[in-house]
Amino acid sequence: MSEEGGFGLTIAEKFFGLILLIIGALATYYTFTSAQALDVYTGFFGFLSAILIALGLILLIAKTE
Repeated sequence: MSEEGGFGLTIAEKFFGLILLIIGALATYYTFTSAQALDVYTGFFGFLSAILIALGLILLIAKTE
């Protein structure tokens, strides 16, 4: 078997990273625009959104070997 990652695996990783990045950005936007309704949970959901954005960036930047 080949030790190199397939081309499809690389594309899937980049696509999944882009999806996570978009979802994280949307979650951040809706978290901070509805801060009054979330009240004390705004920071918690903002933190979770930042994690999604970070994971998306890592998947986009990472090199599949």
